Amino acid sequence: MIKIWTVAELALREMLRRRGVLLIMLLLPLAFYLSRRGDYLGQSIRFVCLGIGWALSTAALFAGSAARGIEPRLRLSGYQPHHLHLGRLLALWLVGIGLSAPYFLLIRFDQHDVRYDAIALIMVLTVVTAAPFGLVLSAVLPRELEGTLVLLIVVGLQMVMDPADSAARLLPFWFSREIGTYAIDHTDGGYLTRGLTHGVLTAVALTALVALAATIRLRRRAHLRFVSAR
Repeated sequence: MIKIWTVAELALREMLRRRGVLLIMLLLPLAFYLSRRGDYLGQSIRFVCLGIGWALSTAALFAGSAARGIEPRLRLSGYQPHHLHLGRLLALWLVGIGLSAPYFLLIRFDQHDVRYDAIALIMVLTVVTAAPFGLVLSAVLPRELEGTLVLLIVVGLQMVMDPADSAARLLPFWFSREIGTYAIDHTDGGYLTRGLTHGVLTAVALTALVALAATIRLRRRAHLRFVSAR
């Protein structure tokens, strides 16, 4: 557990040094929110949640790319793959909670007649899903530009696709539309159940993919032998 916290601390320090990036992350969901605040109550809340997901996924993408240089050295120092990916996920989840908290308060005091507990649930699931999603992209697409473009495509599709379409369920943040409908339109609990199920399964699947990618990338080579200096 100490090694996981150590990796998380290293990742947090790396992200906190990039103050400009953190500022953009903080303002991106606000721009999404304000763009629909006037006449579109439901869209403004859904958009701010997607903005949080996009911002955190992008941060995870860059964090995963930045870690490629130091992870092999940590591995040789006795850190196991699960120490590295769990520590990085923990750091990103903490950043995501810090990013989401002010927006939940904004909705709490700026919007009325919505189910605030369901809004909080959307944000928690978004944070839990976005972090491993960005790390998976960083593992599959080593170049940051390609990963950023994929994120842009995913968020764009999330905004324009009909949530009732079966293909929309393949998108990582589909749950936000279902739980958002429950929270904003006061529909029956079926929307909440479907959204919660999708969010949990997506988060678990993405986290498992992160663990698998880390294990494969950082596995020890049997043909290498390290000889201590005499």
